[in-house]
Amino acid sequence: MKVEVVVVSKEIIKPSSPTPDLLRKYQLSYIDQIAPPLFMPYIYFYPADGRSSNWERSNRMKESLPEALTRFYPLAGKLVDRLYVDCNDVGVEFFQAKAEVKLSEILSNPIPGELNKFLPHDPNDFRDFCTAVQVSFLTCGGMAVGFVVSHKIADAVSMGMFINSWAAITRGDSDIPYPKFEGATLFPPRNLGSQSDLVIKERPVTKLFVFSKSKIDALKDKYAKINGGRLRPTRIEALSTFVWSRFMASTQAKSNDNKIYSLIEPIINLRPRFEPPLTNYYFGNIWWPIGATLTMTDKDYEKESFKLVGKIREAITSVNRDYVAKLREGLIPKLDIIDEHLVRFGFTSLCRFPLYDVDFGWGKPI
Repeated sequence: MKVEVVVVSKEIIKPSSPTPDLLRKYQLSYIDQIAPPLFMPYIYFYPADGRSSNWERSNRMKESLPEALTRFYPLAGKLVDRLYVDCNDVGVEFFQAKAEVKLSEILSNPIPGELNKFLPHDPNDFRDFCTAVQVSFLTCGGMAVGFVVSHKIADAVSMGMFINSWAAITRGDSDIPYPKFEGATLFPPRNLGSQSDLVIKERPVTKLFVFSKSKIDALKDKYAKINGGRLRPTRIEALSTFVWSRFMASTQAKSNDNKIYSLIEPIINLRPRFEPPLTNYYFGNIWWPIGATLTMTDKDYEKESFKLVGKIREAITSVNRDYVAKLREGLIPKLDIIDEHLVRFGFTSLCRFPLYDVDFGWGKPI
Protein backbone atom coordinates (compact mmCIF):
# COMPACT_ATOMS: atom_id res chain seq x y z
CA MET A 1 0.00 0.00 0.00
CA LYS A 2 1.37 3.37 -1.04
CA VAL A 3 -0.46 6.47 0.15
CA GLU A 4 -0.25 9.90 -1.44
CA VAL A 5 -1.78 12.61 0.74
CA VAL A 6 -2.03 16.26 -0.30
CA VAL A 7 -3.23 18.91 2.15
CA VAL A 8 -5.75 21.18 0.44
CA SER A 9 -6.66 23.47 3.34
CA LYS A 10 -5.52 24.44 6.82
CA GLU A 11 -7.47 26.46 9.35
CA ILE A 12 -7.03 27.39 12.99
CA ILE A 13 -10.15 26.51 14.97
CA LYS A 14 -10.68 28.47 18.18
CA PRO A 15 -13.09 27.81 21.06
CA SER A 16 -16.60 29.18 20.57
CA SER A 17 -16.32 31.13 23.82
CA PRO A 18 -13.19 32.76 25.27
CA THR A 19 -11.62 30.99 28.23
CA PRO A 20 -12.19 33.01 31.44
CA ASP A 21 -9.10 34.63 32.97
CA LEU A 22 -9.59 32.47 36.06
CA LEU A 23 -8.93 29.35 33.93
CA ARG A 24 -6.14 30.84 31.83
CA LYS A 25 -3.37 28.89 33.58
CA TYR A 26 -4.00 25.13 33.56
CA GLN A 27 -1.58 23.60 36.03
CA LEU A 28 -0.02 20.27 35.08
CA SER A 29 -0.18 17.47 37.63
CA TYR A 30 2.84 15.47 38.73
CA ILE A 31 1.92 12.63 36.39
CA ASP A 32 1.45 15.15 33.56
CA GLN A 33 4.95 16.41 34.29
CA ILE A 34 6.59 13.00 33.95
CA ALA A 35 4.43 11.80 31.03
CA PRO A 36 6.48 11.13 27.88
CA PRO A 37 6.93 14.12 25.52
CA LEU A 38 5.17 12.71 22.50
CA PHE A 39 1.82 12.86 20.73
CA MET A 40 -0.70 10.06 21.05
CA PRO A 41 -1.87 9.26 17.51
CA TYR A 42 -5.35 8.05 16.58
CA ILE A 43 -6.80 7.46 13.12
CA TYR A 44 -10.46 6.64 12.51
CA PHE A 45 -11.57 5.27 9.14
CA TYR A 46 -15.14 5.75 7.94
CA PRO A 47 -16.73 4.33 4.77
CA ALA A 48 -18.69 6.47 2.32
CA ASP A 49 -21.86 7.82 3.89
CA GLY A 50 -24.19 7.76 0.88
CA ARG A 51 -26.03 10.80 2.23
CA SER A 52 -23.30 13.41 2.65
CA SER A 53 -20.09 14.13 0.78
CA ASN A 54 -16.76 14.09 2.59
CA TRP A 55 -16.63 17.89 2.37
CA GLU A 56 -20.01 18.12 4.06
CA ARG A 57 -19.00 15.66 6.77
CA SER A 58 -15.68 17.41 7.35
CA ASN A 59 -17.35 20.82 7.57
CA ARG A 60 -19.83 19.51 10.14
CA MET A 61 -16.90 18.35 12.25
CA LYS A 62 -15.17 21.69 11.81
CA GLU A 63 -18.29 23.62 12.79
CA SER A 64 -18.78 21.61 16.00
CA LEU A 65 -15.11 21.67 17.06
CA PRO A 66 -15.28 25.19 18.62
CA GLU A 67 -17.90 24.04 21.14
CA ALA A 68 -15.83 20.95 21.95
CA LEU A 69 -12.76 23.15 22.51
CA THR A 70 -14.74 25.40 24.84
CA ARG A 71 -15.48 22.35 26.99
CA PHE A 72 -11.90 21.05 26.70
CA TYR A 73 -10.26 24.47 26.79
CA PRO A 74 -6.65 23.35 27.59
CA LEU A 75 -6.50 21.62 24.19
CA ALA A 76 -6.65 25.02 22.48
CA GLY A 77 -3.71 26.37 24.48
CA LYS A 78 0.08 26.11 24.52
CA LEU A 79 2.32 24.08 26.81
CA VAL A 80 4.80 26.05 28.88
CA ASP A 81 7.75 23.87 29.89
CA ARG A 82 6.57 21.12 32.25
CA LEU A 83 4.58 23.52 34.34
CA TYR A 84 1.24 24.53 32.84
CA VAL A 85 -0.83 25.14 29.74
CA ASP A 86 -1.38 28.74 28.73
CA CYS A 87 -5.09 28.55 27.84
CA ASN A 88 -4.90 31.52 25.50
CA ASP A 89 -7.40 30.16 22.94
CA VAL A 90 -4.71 30.14 20.26
CA GLY A 91 -6.70 27.35 18.66
CA VAL A 92 -6.20 23.98 17.00
CA GLU A 93 -4.90 23.21 13.52
CA PHE A 94 -7.54 21.61 11.30
CA PHE A 95 -6.27 20.16 8.02
CA GLN A 96 -8.30 18.87 5.10
CA ALA A 97 -6.50 16.60 2.66
CA LYS A 98 -7.02 14.35 -0.33
CA ALA A 99 -5.55 10.84 -0.31
CA GLU A 100 -5.00 8.74 -3.43
CA VAL A 101 -5.99 5.45 -1.85
CA LYS A 102 -9.12 3.38 -1.27
CA LEU A 103 -10.35 2.28 2.14
CA SER A 104 -10.26 -1.36 0.97
CA GLU A 105 -6.52 -1.00 0.24
CA ILE A 106 -5.87 0.35 3.71
CA LEU A 107 -7.80 -2.42 5.43
CA SER A 108 -6.23 -5.20 3.39
CA ASN A 109 -2.64 -4.03 3.78
CA PRO A 110 -2.15 -1.46 6.55
CA ILE A 111 1.44 -0.22 6.76
CA PRO A 112 2.17 1.89 9.86
CA GLY A 113 4.58 4.26 8.11
CA GLU A 114 2.02 4.96 5.39
CA LEU A 115 -0.82 5.35 7.89
CA ASN A 116 1.10 8.17 9.57
CA LYS A 117 0.37 10.28 6.50
CA PHE A 118 -3.21 10.54 7.76
CA LEU A 119 -1.96 12.34 10.89
CA PRO A 120 -1.56 16.12 11.06
CA HIS A 121 1.94 15.78 12.59
CA ASP A 122 4.56 13.13 13.27
CA PRO A 123 3.79 11.66 16.73
CA ASN A 124 7.45 11.93 17.71
CA ASP A 125 7.88 15.52 16.48
CA PHE A 126 6.87 16.96 19.83
CA ARG A 127 5.93 20.64 20.07
CA ASP A 128 4.18 23.01 22.44
CA PHE A 129 0.64 22.70 21.04
CA CYS A 130 -1.81 20.23 22.56
CA THR A 131 -3.76 18.75 19.66
CA ALA A 132 -4.30 18.87 15.91
CA VAL A 133 -6.71 17.25 13.45
CA GLN A 134 -6.51 16.09 9.84
CA VAL A 135 -9.48 14.88 7.79
CA SER A 136 -8.41 13.00 4.65
CA PHE A 137 -10.78 12.25 1.77
CA LEU A 138 -10.27 8.83 0.16
CA THR A 139 -10.90 8.10 -3.52
CA CYS A 140 -13.66 5.62 -2.68
CA GLY A 141 -15.70 8.22 -0.79
CA GLY A 142 -14.48 7.10 2.61
CA MET A 143 -12.56 9.30 4.98
CA ALA A 144 -9.79 9.13 7.57
CA VAL A 145 -9.90 11.32 10.67
CA GLY A 146 -6.47 11.62 12.29
CA PHE A 147 -5.64 13.21 15.64
CA VAL A 148 -2.53 13.85 17.65
CA VAL A 149 -2.84 14.82 21.31
CA SER A 150 -0.05 15.72 23.68
CA HIS A 151 0.60 12.98 26.23
CA LYS A 152 1.70 15.78 28.57
CA ILE A 153 -1.90 16.71 29.27
CA ALA A 154 -3.97 13.61 28.49
CA ASP A 155 -4.06 9.83 28.66
CA ALA A 156 -6.08 7.43 26.48
CA VAL A 157 -9.18 7.74 28.70
CA SER A 158 -9.07 11.54 28.41
CA MET A 159 -8.51 11.39 24.68
CA GLY A 160 -11.47 9.06 24.27
CA MET A 161 -13.61 11.43 26.32
CA PHE A 162 -12.69 14.38 24.09
CA ILE A 163 -13.27 12.55 20.80
CA ASN A 164 -16.60 11.09 21.95
CA SER A 165 -17.78 14.46 23.28
CA TRP A 166 -16.85 16.15 20.01
CA ALA A 167 -18.65 13.42 18.07
CA ALA A 168 -21.76 13.82 20.26
CA ILE A 169 -21.80 17.57 19.62
CA THR A 170 -21.48 16.92 15.87
CA ARG A 171 -24.45 14.52 16.04
CA GLY A 172 -26.50 17.18 17.79
CA ASP A 173 -26.71 15.54 21.22
CA SER A 174 -27.43 17.85 24.13
CA ASP A 175 -26.86 15.74 27.28
CA ILE A 176 -23.07 15.63 27.21
CA PRO A 177 -21.17 15.46 30.55
CA TYR A 178 -18.44 18.05 31.10
CA PRO A 179 -14.86 17.00 31.87
CA LYS A 180 -13.33 17.56 35.30
CA PHE A 181 -9.93 19.28 35.28
CA GLU A 182 -8.64 18.37 38.75
CA GLY A 183 -5.42 16.54 37.93
CA ALA A 184 -3.19 19.01 39.77
CA THR A 185 -5.39 18.63 42.86
CA LEU A 186 -5.26 14.84 42.69
CA PHE A 187 -1.49 14.75 42.05
CA PRO A 188 0.10 18.10 42.98
CA PRO A 189 3.00 19.14 40.74
CA ARG A 190 6.54 18.77 42.02
CA ASN A 191 9.83 20.50 41.49
CA LEU A 192 11.59 18.09 39.16
CA GLY A 193 14.82 20.07 39.22
CA SER A 194 17.25 19.06 36.51
CA GLN A 195 15.40 15.84 35.74
CA SER A 196 14.96 15.79 31.98
CA ASP A 197 12.28 14.30 29.79
CA LEU A 198 12.72 11.03 27.98
CA VAL A 199 14.68 11.72 24.80
CA ILE A 200 14.09 9.58 21.73
CA LYS A 201 17.59 9.24 20.27
CA GLU A 202 16.58 7.20 17.24
CA ARG A 203 13.49 7.22 15.08
CA PRO A 204 11.16 4.46 16.26
CA VAL A 205 10.46 1.53 13.97
CA THR A 206 6.79 0.57 13.89
CA LYS A 207 5.56 -2.80 12.68
CA LEU A 208 2.16 -4.42 12.65
CA PHE A 209 1.54 -8.05 13.59
CA VAL A 210 -1.95 -9.50 13.42
CA PHE A 211 -2.95 -12.47 15.61
CA SER A 212 -6.22 -14.23 14.89
CA LYS A 213 -8.55 -15.19 17.72
CA SER A 214 -7.73 -18.88 17.19
CA LYS A 215 -3.98 -18.18 17.51
CA ILE A 216 -4.51 -16.18 20.68
CA ASP A 217 -6.68 -18.93 22.15
CA ALA A 218 -3.95 -21.45 21.31
CA LEU A 219 -1.38 -19.32 23.15
CA LYS A 220 -3.69 -19.05 26.16
CA ASP A 221 -4.13 -22.85 26.21
CA LYS A 222 -0.39 -23.38 25.85
CA TYR A 223 0.54 -21.11 28.76
CA ALA A 224 -2.24 -22.50 30.94
CA LYS A 225 -0.77 -25.96 30.34
CA ILE A 226 2.75 -24.75 31.18
CA ASN A 227 1.65 -23.79 34.69
CA GLY A 228 -0.53 -26.85 35.21
CA GLY A 229 -3.80 -25.00 34.65
CA ARG A 230 -3.36 -22.86 37.77
CA LEU A 231 -3.28 -19.61 35.85
CA ARG A 232 -5.04 -18.98 32.54
CA PRO A 233 -3.71 -15.82 30.90
CA THR A 234 -5.78 -13.06 29.38
CA ARG A 235 -5.31 -12.05 25.75
CA ILE A 236 -2.87 -9.26 26.54
CA GLU A 237 -0.95 -11.50 28.98
CA ALA A 238 -0.63 -14.28 26.42
CA LEU A 239 0.47 -11.98 23.60
CA SER A 240 2.87 -10.05 25.84
CA THR A 241 4.44 -13.28 27.08
CA PHE A 242 4.83 -14.57 23.54
CA VAL A 243 6.41 -11.37 22.20
CA TRP A 244 8.55 -11.09 25.32
CA SER A 245 9.83 -14.67 24.98
CA ARG A 246 10.81 -14.04 21.34
CA PHE A 247 12.57 -10.83 22.39
CA MET A 248 14.46 -12.68 25.10
CA ALA A 249 15.42 -15.50 22.76
CA SER A 250 16.95 -13.05 20.29
CA THR A 251 18.81 -10.88 22.81
CA GLN A 252 19.94 -13.63 25.19
CA ALA A 253 21.80 -15.42 22.41
CA LYS A 254 23.95 -12.32 21.87
CA SER A 255 24.90 -11.98 25.52
CA ASN A 256 27.85 -13.61 27.29
CA ASP A 257 26.02 -13.30 30.58
CA ASN A 258 23.32 -15.95 30.95
CA LYS A 259 21.36 -13.72 33.30
CA ILE A 260 19.42 -10.78 31.89
CA TYR A 261 17.34 -8.74 34.29
CA SER A 262 14.20 -7.59 32.61
CA LEU A 263 11.32 -5.28 33.29
CA ILE A 264 7.75 -5.17 32.06
CA GLU A 265 5.74 -2.02 32.66
CA PRO A 266 1.98 -2.14 32.10
CA ILE A 267 0.09 1.12 32.59
CA ILE A 268 -2.66 1.18 35.20
CA ASN A 269 -5.70 3.48 34.96
CA LEU A 270 -5.96 4.86 38.50
CA ARG A 271 -9.49 6.30 38.29
CA PRO A 272 -11.32 3.19 39.55
CA ARG A 273 -8.70 2.71 42.27
CA PHE A 274 -9.48 5.94 44.14
CA GLU A 275 -11.66 5.98 47.23
CA PRO A 276 -14.33 6.76 46.19
CA PRO A 277 -13.65 5.79 42.55
CA LEU A 278 -13.35 8.57 39.99
CA THR A 279 -15.42 8.63 36.83
CA ASN A 280 -13.79 8.58 33.42
CA TYR A 281 -14.71 12.25 33.06
CA TYR A 282 -11.62 13.23 35.05
CA PHE A 283 -9.30 14.66 32.41
CA GLY A 284 -5.52 14.40 32.42
CA ASN A 285 -2.90 11.74 33.04
CA ILE A 286 -4.36 9.58 35.78
CA TRP A 287 -2.30 6.42 35.36
CA TRP A 288 0.81 4.84 36.79
CA PRO A 289 3.36 2.30 35.52
CA ILE A 290 4.09 -0.83 37.51
CA GLY A 291 7.09 -3.09 37.09
CA ALA A 292 8.17 -6.66 37.54
CA THR A 293 11.67 -8.07 37.17
CA LEU A 294 12.68 -11.53 36.04
CA THR A 295 16.02 -13.27 36.02
CA MET A 296 16.23 -15.78 33.18
CA THR A 297 17.59 -19.08 34.54
CA ASP A 298 16.35 -21.41 31.81
CA LYS A 299 16.66 -21.46 28.03
CA ASP A 300 12.96 -22.31 27.77
CA TYR A 301 12.12 -18.66 27.24
CA GLU A 302 8.35 -19.02 27.02
CA LYS A 303 8.21 -21.04 30.24
CA GLU A 304 10.47 -18.57 32.02
CA SER A 305 8.77 -15.49 30.61
CA PHE A 306 5.35 -16.73 31.68
CA LYS A 307 6.47 -16.33 35.28
CA LEU A 308 5.99 -12.63 34.64
CA VAL A 309 2.23 -13.08 34.29
CA GLY A 310 1.90 -13.99 37.95
CA LYS A 311 4.24 -11.19 38.99
CA ILE A 312 2.36 -8.64 36.92
CA ARG A 313 -0.98 -9.76 38.34
CA GLU A 314 0.39 -9.39 41.85
CA ALA A 315 1.68 -5.94 40.99
CA ILE A 316 -1.67 -4.89 39.50
CA THR A 317 -3.52 -6.16 42.57
CA SER A 318 -1.21 -4.10 44.78
CA VAL A 319 -2.41 -0.89 43.11
CA ASN A 320 -5.37 -0.36 45.43
CA ARG A 321 -6.77 2.70 47.22
CA ASP A 322 -3.96 2.61 49.80
CA TYR A 323 -1.38 2.56 47.00
CA VAL A 324 -3.09 5.53 45.32
CA ALA A 325 -3.18 7.43 48.62
CA LYS A 326 0.57 6.92 49.08
CA LEU A 327 1.19 7.92 45.48
CA ARG A 328 -0.73 11.17 46.01
CA GLU A 329 1.40 11.89 49.07
CA GLY A 330 4.61 11.35 47.09
CA LEU A 331 5.55 8.21 49.02
CA ILE A 332 5.87 6.02 45.92
CA PRO A 333 8.84 6.96 43.72
CA LYS A 334 8.74 7.14 39.96
CA LEU A 335 9.63 3.83 38.34
CA ASP A 336 12.98 4.80 36.85
CA ILE A 337 15.53 2.01 37.15
CA ILE A 338 18.91 2.41 35.48
CA ASP A 339 21.11 -0.66 35.45
CA GLU A 340 23.56 -1.98 32.87
CA HIS A 341 22.11 -5.48 33.29
CA LEU A 342 18.52 -4.35 32.85
CA VAL A 343 16.62 -4.50 29.58
CA ARG A 344 13.36 -2.58 29.66
CA PHE A 345 10.37 -3.75 27.70
CA GLY A 346 7.08 -1.88 27.96
CA PHE A 347 3.63 -2.82 26.72
CA THR A 348 0.18 -1.34 26.87
CA SER A 349 -3.29 -2.21 25.62
CA LEU A 350 -6.15 -0.02 24.39
CA CYS A 351 -8.70 -2.82 24.73
CA ARG A 352 -11.87 -1.68 26.54
CA PHE A 353 -10.90 1.99 26.27
CA PRO A 354 -13.67 4.32 25.00
CA LEU A 355 -12.09 4.68 21.57
CA TYR A 356 -14.01 2.40 19.24
CA ASP A 357 -17.52 3.91 19.15
CA VAL A 358 -16.77 7.41 17.87
CA ASP A 359 -19.85 8.28 15.80
CA PHE A 360 -19.98 11.79 14.35
CA GLY A 361 -23.37 11.09 12.82
CA TRP A 362 -22.47 8.65 10.07
CA GLY A 363 -21.84 5.50 12.08
CA LYS A 364 -18.97 3.97 14.01
CA PRO A 365 -15.52 3.77 12.44
CA ILE A 366 -14.79 0.69 10.39
